[in-house]
Amino acid sequence: MEIYVLAFNGSPRKDGNTAKLLDYAIKGAKYEGARTKIIHLYDYNIKPCTGCLCEDIMKCKYPCTVEDDDMKQIYDEIIKAHAIIIATPIYWYNVSGPTKNLIDRMTVFENMIYTDGKCPTEGKVAGVIAAGNDSGCIAVISNLYATLNSMGFAIPPWALAYKNTMRLIEEEKNRILDAANVGRAVTTMAKLLKNGPDYWFDSKLITKIGDKENAKIS
Repeated sequence: MEIYVLAFNGSPRKDGNTAKLLDYAIKGAKYEGARTKIIHLYDYNIKPCTGCLCEDIMKCKYPCTVEDDDMKQIYDEIIKAHAIIIATPIYWYNVSGPTKNLIDRMTVFENMIYTDGKCPTEGKVAGVIAAGNDSGCIAVISNLYATLNSMGFAIPPWALAYKNTMRLIEEEKNRILDAANVGRAVTTMAKLLKNGPDYWFDSKLITKIGDKENAKIS
């Protein structure tokens, strides 16, 4: 089965450091035989999350209550993908605005554990790239790692790359190598997981271990 790696460029620049690192990740994925696609988030209209699950947890599920934007086609690509790579510039120790909107709107997948008993992103693979000229890269990567893993994504070894200096990316050979290995790592992990378990999060586990009193999700 062909592995499909979907990559997101969260920078407004298609030739900046973030995009260049992502290009190397794509090359690493292609080297391992993956089919790839890059989505430049600034080309899409992604509205902010409205937090509907705070009113009713059953409302938050694919394809989302927010309408009239481009997120539906992005959702469909994520569902088809075996692995994703999120590359973002570092804006004040965090991701860019469109990247944050993407992540927030992906909550529909995570919440479907509770609405449908199955999360569409469960068992997929994720890698992260962060680029800036100063500090904040580890804060961004750690945040994205925790969030993506909470959405069911597997995080393989070496699936991160970052830049945090004023030097040209072409001068940072080790960062380029790291980025290429992000693509290789997510593709390799996706190959290993393609025949993995049907599910990782068991929505009925509390009942199965005998705690019926706490089995109902509120």
